Amino acid sequence: MPELPEVDTVRRGLEPALLQRRVKAVRLNRPDLRFPFPADLAEALPGKCIVALRRRAKYILIELDSGHILLVHLGMTGRFTVWPPEGAARNLGEFYYLDQAGFSGDGPHDHLVIDLDNGARIVYTDPRRFGFVDLIEPGGVGNNRFLVNLGVEPLGNELHSVFLANALAGRKTPLKAALLDQRIIAGLGNIYACEALYRSRLSPKRISASLVRKTGPSPRVEALVHSVRTILGEAIESGGSTLRDYAHTDGSSGDFQQRFDVYDREGEACRSAGCNSKIKRLVQSGRSSFYCPTCQR
Repeated sequence: MPELPEVDTVRRGLEPALLQRRVKAVRLNRPDLRFPFPADLAEALPGKCIVALRRRAKYILIELDSGHILLVHLGMTGRFTVWPPEGAARNLGEFYYLDQAGFSGDGPHDHLVIDLDNGARIVYTDPRRFGFVDLIEPGGVGNNRFLVNLGVEPLGNELHSVFLANALAGRKTPLKAALLDQRIIAGLGNIYACEALYRSRLSPKRISASLVRKTGPSPRVEALVHSVRTILGEAIESGGSTLRDYAHTDGSSGDFQQRFDVYDREGEACRSAGCNSKIKRLVQSGRSSFYCPTCQR
């Protein structure tokens, strides 16, 4: 499943093509994805101008001048493709968009097609249909069922050592489980939690509360916050990680997976200097955790 860096990379790819463009038409090629499409989606978007694209956790939020917000979750295999108007420059922002003859949107897994006022077309494709779309009414963000219980953004100012220490205090759950609790840190997923724990030299099995001192955040908490923020920032700059189906809006793949220290490296040598251990894997709450048994305590 695409994690925060992959979602933000898709958002960045969509932004130069969508921002300040007006929706001309919307076509739905099926009635649902994971959930049914909003009943008024095809009627609510045409004529509206796209004024902002944001990310909240693993959601893309497309804001319209009417106050409506189109919320998109990519699920496991969802992706957007941008088809520019005929004759348009291929280089849009940091991304190269497809300029093949004709327009996509009629493939067996093309479920949502958005035509813009400049002739560009945005196609949402999802073979496994685990993604979904919601239409938030003006002023309804705070009550949206997908957003209302989310925790702090890992790259925002609200994530700091004092916050995390307070969130971990008294928790007897494994540290990895606490990091994946979206009510604490919104958008941090399995891959980057594994990598952040390795960088901060903390075991995924460690009890969460053991990091907290009565006098305040321990250096280990500070190191963990720094690792989370650093690993996500580096992954975004690398265009995310491609493991199976994820791709940018131009069809290319992210390459951060080439820099994984522990994730999906079971049985391989630890990369820390002087460490002779091999990476191990264990299953926690149905998710694979990868770690070095020597470096991570």
